[in-house]
Order: sequence, then C-alpha cells, then structure tokens
Amino acid sequence: MPDPERRPAFYAARAGGWRDWWTILHPPYTAWHLSYVVLGGCLAPHPDATRLVATLLAFFFAVGVAAHALDEAHGHPLRTRIPDRVLWLAAGAGLAAAVALGIAGVPRVGLGLLAFIIAGPVLVAGYNLELLGGRLHSDVGFAFSWGAFPALTGYFAQAERLDLVALLVAGGTFGLSYAQRSLSTPARLLRRRVIAVDGALTLEDGTVRRIDDRMLLDPLERALRALSWSMVTLAVALAVARLH
Repeated sequence: MPDPERRPAFYAARAGGWRDWWTILHPPYTAWHLSYVVLGGCLAPHPDATRLVATLLAFFFAVGVAAHALDEAHGHPLRTRIPDRVLWLAAGAGLAAAVALGIAGVPRVGLGLLAFIIAGPVLVAGYNLELLGGRLHSDVGFAFSWGAFPALTGYFAQAERLDLVALLVAGGTFGLSYAQRSLSTPARLLRRRVIAVDGALTLEDGTVRRIDDRMLLDPLERALRALSWSMVTLAVALAVARLH
C-alpha cells in the first residue's frame, strides 16, 4: 500500500472538513486552466471585462467544481471524506451554473455560443466519466478539453468568432496542457501508487547516487508549481495590459 502519510497531491490539505473542498478544487491547476480563458479572451480584438469575468466563472464551475468532483467520485483518488452523493450533487450544480452563465451570455455574444455551451458539459462528462470507452481520457483529450477549449471559448466570448489568432492561442494552450499531463501523470503515480523505489545512478567519476521517490518526484512537482504560477502571472499581466 502507498504511504498513508503522503498526501495524494502536493496541494492537498489534511483530510476532513473544509480542507477536503480545498483539495477537490485542485487550486494551482484550476487557476492554471482559468488562465487559458484569460489568454484567449484578452487576445481578442476588443476584450470586455464583464464578458471575461462571466467566462471565468463558467469555467470555474465547470472545471474547478464539476470536473474535479466527478473525478473524486471515481474512487476518491484525493482521499477526501466527501460522500459520493455530495460529490455528484456538486458536479451537477457546477455544470448547471456554467450552463446558466453561458445561456445568459447568448443574447450578447450570439447563437454561436451555444456550441460551446453544449461542448463544455460533453467534455467534462466524457473525460471525467471516461465515456466513449475512455477515448477522451487521454493526453490529447486532456490537452484539448482543459487547454485548447478554454482558450477558444474565452476568445469567442469576446470576438464572437474564431480566427487565426484563436487557433494559434489554442495550439499554445494545447501544448502547455499536454506538457502538464506529461508531468502530472508520473507525479500522481509516485504519490498514490508506488510503495517502494530501488536503484542507483553511477556517474562517470564512479560516484553512486541512490534513487529514491523524492529524487523522481521533486523535479516533476517543482516544474508543475512553477508552470502553474507562471501561467497565472502571465494571464494577469495580459489582462492588466488589455483591460486597463
């Protein structure tokens, strides 16, 4: 069994009470993916603060609340004590809030927004519930759902169309999310499933360095931490520049 004292994620709080909800939100990752909404929205020709805030709230409810609640309901990988029934209720409420915000924006943005309102819940359910044989629950599915899609939605909510700029920012956020998953997948494996690491590195000068779990895990999580706050900082800088 994995070490019960090891937290299931570097941002996970001690189990119980309100701390479980903090852990469920995956704060650094949620903020990271919300930054893609800001990147997409603020690269549009004439960004509007009200539309941006509404889009951010919709993605917070859909990703931060609904998607993560569904993920935890599937075996409690974060080891929270939140009952499954409550997690399902939170997921439903989160998706309902996101859809309601989207529908409220249709009169201002246009009927084209309906495509994003429909696609959002499909991606949340398809990825987190591993529907369609788990086809969406992959590196590419993650990169599109939590990388490209937020940026495209943020751009469309502002520009009311998609163009080359939207596709370019979506490509960039797709790549960043692909990199995130490439780092987080082995990090989760080490934290949640590995019970022992054994081995050594022999250097050219004959020095032998023992391999342990921290040696493998620390570089992954340092990169994830740095990328999360860096992306949020870049998004805030862009918002300040475009919305002042």
